Amino acid sequence: MLIDWAVVPTCLPLVLRRCHVCASDRFRASRRFRVNAHHKLLDAWLLVLCTACGETAKLTVFERANVRSVRPELLDRLHANDPVLTAELLQDPVVLGRNRAALDWTGAWRLDTGGSEHLDREVVDVSVRFAARIPVRPVRLIAEGCGLSRAEVERHLAEGRLVSAVRLTGRLSGDFTFTLKR
Repeated sequence: MLIDWAVVPTCLPLVLRRCHVCASDRFRASRRFRVNAHHKLLDAWLLVLCTACGETAKLTVFERANVRSVRPELLDRLHANDPVLTAELLQDPVVLGRNRAALDWTGAWRLDTGGSEHLDREVVDVSVRFAARIPVRPVRLIAEGCGLSRAEVERHLAEGRLVSAVRLTGRLSGDFTFTLKR
């Protein structure tokens, strides 16, 4: 029987980028946008606040875009400071790349296992689904979900009792399945 787990965000991640005032490297999203018009050209930024000094910085959403090329519903969401749009843009690799920023998901996600009835089974088949692109070590997820230490999970992996079609070392941010034989 296949068991479904989900990795879901609990809050917005921190933005990793250097502050020009205090040299801190962490910002939190303010959930506010700034839109500026230059005749028929638009600029839009997501405003972020330094966690150390509170200084405001801007993450560019788009620059010098023709008014007609911006979808009206996107413009309405920007003007309304839509919190869902904030989450979408923070996970957009184009926006992060354009701003030379990364995300820190530490403490901003949880693992939903659906209960602990699977812990006493001899063979456990699990499908892990990510609700957002959250980079997590699979060994940590398996340890947390199965109630094992990371060393035990790594030992199971080395002995061939933990198998998956994807590499379980390193970080993953996409869906995967695994089988654990105790």
